[in-house]
Amino acid sequence: MSGRDGDTAARRGGGRRAALGGIRDPFAPWAAPGAEPLVRFESVVKRYGAQTAVDGVSLDIYPGEFFALLGPSGCGKTTLMRLLAGFETPDEGRVLLSGEDLAGRPPHKRPVNMMFQSYALFPHLSVADNIAFGLKQEGMGKAERDVRVEEMLALVKLEDFARRKPAQLSGGQKQRVALARALAKRPSMLLLDEPLAALDKKLREETQFELMRIQQALGTTFLMVTHDQEEAMVLADRIGVMQAGRIVQVGRPMEVYEAPASRYVADFLGDVNLFEAQVASVEAPHARLTAEEAPGGFRVVDEDCPAPGATVWLAVRPEKLRLSLDAPAGNPENTLAGTVWDIAYTGDWTNFIIALPNGRHIRAAQANANRRVARPIGCDDTVWVCFDPDAGVVLTQ
Repeated sequence: MSGRDGDTAARRGGGRRAALGGIRDPFAPWAAPGAEPLVRFESVVKRYGAQTAVDGVSLDIYPGEFFALLGPSGCGKTTLMRLLAGFETPDEGRVLLSGEDLAGRPPHKRPVNMMFQSYALFPHLSVADNIAFGLKQEGMGKAERDVRVEEMLALVKLEDFARRKPAQLSGGQKQRVALARALAKRPSMLLLDEPLAALDKKLREETQFELMRIQQALGTTFLMVTHDQEEAMVLADRIGVMQAGRIVQVGRPMEVYEAPASRYVADFLGDVNLFEAQVASVEAPHARLTAEEAPGGFRVVDEDCPAPGATVWLAVRPEKLRLSLDAPAGNPENTLAGTVWDIAYTGDWTNFIIALPNGRHIRAAQANANRRVARPIGCDDTVWVCFDPDAGVVLTQ
């Protein structure tokens, strides 16, 4: 491990056991005064004929960070990664690495490596020879090369598979070989293109934590593109959500999920219920909204709510909603009445689709904390849905 990588790993926690989740560690170089990014996109534009794939993107990614570009197919996230790798050239703007403009530098002369979705392993080479391939191409001596390969095999826990061919490996093992090969050259940055897309759900979940372990152990900066919201939220220190060639929000997973900047972000990142409403009054930090679905209106916590009369959208996640079979007295605020239209049981959660009187459907999710309940809610039941004032987010776009 180089000195730079060792220092970064120490900042990330090195040998400590990091907590996992939206705030898994205090690592936040983007918030440090005077911190210099490893990668900087400056007003980058990339066009293909009349189509603009990347539209004026500016973005900083910091040393040791695991950054995820998240968005649907065709949003520009892979093009942005390929611009960094050198497989594409920007039509406008600059891509800088450690302060150096990468314009004109071919892919093989950039200190970045890319792990492709297909893994692209050589079928005629063993696991060890696949990992050593790039090192051999660079002219590294055999003794040093063998040591590096052993380090990579230990890192991805494949020491006993060194002599096997790719056809003798499972999907998860192939993924780890591709990762080891990409990391063997010790790049400043590793680019991952939908790295877990070929794995089944259970293996994908297990491999996510392996990726986090490896990234934190090495301190290498990772940039991943994915359309999988859960994958981005589990793996990334920060997420950049893309829409139509632009980055529309950047933040920690918890920030982007709990405080989306727009209806697009709220809807793309997980399930959400969106209610069109009008601002009735503002008494900071609270605001009152009127909406067709809520006879008693909504009361929300929002420091920046627009002035009365404005049209807004209230975003409420399904897990923030509470269901009851008992009717409340009067017309309480933040309460909706409806009928259970469908139920999906997933083991840890039960998801309810509620039909409201105006015909629209909303989603509510309840954690299955107990094995049995006295009177489970069933299809066609009349229910009342309520939520706390701080459960919703007021959106203006």
